[in-house]
Amino acid sequence: MKHYLVTASEMQKIDQETIETFGLPGIVLMENAGRSAVQYFLSQYSHIVQKRIGILAGSGNNGGDGFVMARYLNDTNADLIVYLFTNHEKLKGDARFNFNLMKQLNVPVVEIPDESALNAAISSLETRNIFIDALLGTGLRSEVRGRFKKIIEWVNGSLHPVFAVDIPSGLHADKGRVCGTCIRADATITFGHQKIGHVIGEKYCGRFQLSDIGIPTHITKSVSPSHYLLTPKNLSLDFYNRPSDAHKGTTGHILVIGGSAGKTGACAMTSQAAMRIGCGRVTLGIGRSLNAILENLLLEVMTLPLTEEYNNNVLGPFAYEQILKASKDKTCIAIGPGMGAEYNTKSLIQKMVQEIPIPMVMDADALNCLAGNTEVFHKAKATHILTPHPGEMARLTGLSTREILSDRLTFARFFAQSHKVILILKGDKTIIAFPDGRIALNATGNPGMATGGMGDVLTGIIAGIIAQGLSPEKAVETGVFIHGYAADRLARQMGQIGFVASDVINALPSTLKFFSQTLMTASSQGEGIESAPNSPGAPVLNLLNH
Repeated sequence: MKHYLVTASEMQKIDQETIETFGLPGIVLMENAGRSAVQYFLSQYSHIVQKRIGILAGSGNNGGDGFVMARYLNDTNADLIVYLFTNHEKLKGDARFNFNLMKQLNVPVVEIPDESALNAAISSLETRNIFIDALLGTGLRSEVRGRFKKIIEWVNGSLHPVFAVDIPSGLHADKGRVCGTCIRADATITFGHQKIGHVIGEKYCGRFQLSDIGIPTHITKSVSPSHYLLTPKNLSLDFYNRPSDAHKGTTGHILVIGGSAGKTGACAMTSQAAMRIGCGRVTLGIGRSLNAILENLLLEVMTLPLTEEYNNNVLGPFAYEQILKASKDKTCIAIGPGMGAEYNTKSLIQKMVQEIPIPMVMDADALNCLAGNTEVFHKAKATHILTPHPGEMARLTGLSTREILSDRLTFARFFAQSHKVILILKGDKTIIAFPDGRIALNATGNPGMATGGMGDVLTGIIAGIIAQGLSPEKAVETGVFIHGYAADRLARQMGQIGFVASDVINALPSTLKFFSQTLMTASSQGEGIESAPNSPGAPVLNLLNH
């Protein structure tokens, strides 16, 4: 089963179906949630009897989870005060039921229905040295204002530990953006399924736990969440275990098109990455004037000197017939790294997209060349995989980089669906958007990858995997995950700063071997290799110490 990431409305529907169709009462779900939250809370904070706990509770089910926690924590003799950000008479349903149970235990409650009440409660809040955030939950859609904004900023400024229930208050559950202000939690627990916001807004969640509260698997499947987190279970490594009679003619052949004066390294790295991921043969199409440079640089890669435009020594329509002929026996084309974006080059790329009937992985200048002319994808004869960073995505869409970063999920999905392409929007928690509207988020990778050439390597990895027989979809999932994980292994070995793109290329064989052995071991033992996540974007893979 995929590691689903749900929206707030999907989670609400899953809860509703569990209650109404399966027959598990909401009060039981809330009890299970609050009890598991206390267990995780106690595991994260030792010497609980020395803590002075403040539970910040809202009026909805998030507050109800907090009331359940208060009951169980009261049994530990903890010094506890519940700060209720409404009048208790306004509580409804399961939250009201659990509030009344809690009150029977004489747990102290301070009601804060308005800002004046909050001002009066500050002296009491100052006596607390750890907070449980059960304020706003996953239903938040608008900017945080009033007393909620003030208490979040006050708690963050107190520098005391904060434990978030379900999601840090102020973090958008669907988009992972901050709604004006947001709790910075040291630890977070969520229930049933991870929300998209936990992954994208990981830095606000701290340590992380996903708790099973009794939701049946078949109900989740019936809701069909459209987002999922890439894990090793998404890897397709069939190409790694080759038959004994495999040879270079059976392990794929790709064509790389790229390079320009001063940028030959980009297409060289794409070619080398494809070789290191196992592609049998790589032919690099490079402008005739640059061919000698690449022939000397690349020992295992074949080069194809291409006719350049007479006026500026760039690739253009003059090279098309050579490229078309060279593509006949290839299984994939990688195009764009270091290519430049001259007028003639734009014409060449547009013609290739519309007329060459094999999958293409497009990066860098291939994307820049199509800015303002993305309708060419509607005429494409094969699957196209686009790998933009936010700046390239902005040029493709005509938006600003800031606009793209404000809602990466929405823009990525819209573009992929509108143009029937697979779009990889690179960055922290890289987004993979498929033409059918599904979204995969990737949690591998680290800030050490903020150096030139990483995107060129990813392009070569994906093209090299497609060449070995995987579908474009599976190649993208596997390639993106492996690319980031190879960099994660380097960060653990070398430190997070200073490794470069060629280091990632060289780490690919050992990373493939590691995953192949791990997956085979897990399969032979009848076990998965994924368990509950300890950070929102990185499930415990039983791999991270390798």
